[in-house]
Amino acid sequence: MTPRVLVDAAAVPADRGALIRYVDGLIAALDRAGADLAVACQRADAERYQHLAPSARILSGPPSITNRAARLAWEQTSVPVLAQQVGAKVIHAPYYSIPLRSGLPTVVTVHDVTWFTDPDQHGAVKASFFRSATRTAVRRSARVIVPSKATREELVRVLAADPTRIDVAYHGVDKELFHQPSEPEVKRVAGRLGLHGQPYVAFLGALEPRKNVPNLIRGFARAVEGLDDAPALVLAGSFHTAEVDAVIRQVPATVRVVHPGYLSPADLPGFLGGALAVAFCSRGEGFGLPVLEAMACGAPVLTTHRTSLPEVGGDAVAYTEPDADSIGNALRNLLASPERLEQLSSAGFSRAQEFTWEASAEAHLVSYQRAVE
Repeated sequence: MTPRVLVDAAAVPADRGALIRYVDGLIAALDRAGADLAVACQRADAERYQHLAPSARILSGPPSITNRAARLAWEQTSVPVLAQQVGAKVIHAPYYSIPLRSGLPTVVTVHDVTWFTDPDQHGAVKASFFRSATRTAVRRSARVIVPSKATREELVRVLAADPTRIDVAYHGVDKELFHQPSEPEVKRVAGRLGLHGQPYVAFLGALEPRKNVPNLIRGFARAVEGLDDAPALVLAGSFHTAEVDAVIRQVPATVRVVHPGYLSPADLPGFLGGALAVAFCSRGEGFGLPVLEAMACGAPVLTTHRTSLPEVGGDAVAYTEPDADSIGNALRNLLASPERLEQLSSAGFSRAQEFTWEASAEAHLVSYQRAVE
């Protein structure tokens, strides 16, 4: 019998990006697997997690924990009390920081180590906080879960972490949400984006430095130079940066770049599956969930060989180096070959079926058991 686990899901941002889709997908799959589960969360998310995990006990925190400082304090003082109240045998902290004096074994998920390997890709204060939290979590937790072998290797290399205490659990993909879209779904999203029938290359993710969006824009401009009926580039993401704005202003006026901001989950299959290709040319990922989700929607994907991305894409995606010239050449070659796009669409969709939240949940349950033992 698996131990009762308290999952601390309180660090859920409002936009529910890729890392939070991990928390949602995992909790739902743990519940389906019959795990003995309690979930601590923000009050606004209590109904959501009760729906995702009907058999779980949902423990909502006070309204103040929407503030990061208050949440971190609550994590140290109240999460251990909640764990004791529900009789938990292990605490899972799925987002870097852990309660330090809970009296229970703790499992932590470390999603990536770019805070150490590429600190200039993050703000100085943010990077310092996450480096400190990660060091402490890796040192003090009973088990560490990582989403890829590449992340495990980096964690061992950078922090001299004990590899015997690290468990790899690949992410899954929600195949109900991320599916091959119908023609009406594609048309509806294209209409909302104001494309009016214009084909497009898609990007989905946070517009943060390591996602390499400026080089994607520059490369795209080179790829479509001189093309009749050139596609647009659509950057869907919940953040905007001054550098991205500056690069958009620098490309020729004939190059169309659309930035709709945050898209609702219901729009994502039509957006990804309706694209000529999805370009995710990141400098490094702990896993690369947007690549997997695009593949599940039947989209041809262009990504990089960096860190974990080849573990996700395998032979089912196209690869490029992250510089603008390489991205431009790779995109131009893809756009010139409908046969290659069709082959990638089929191969990517088939590979995406191999990644399930059920398999991820099983790997997590093994880690919880090891933590208790």
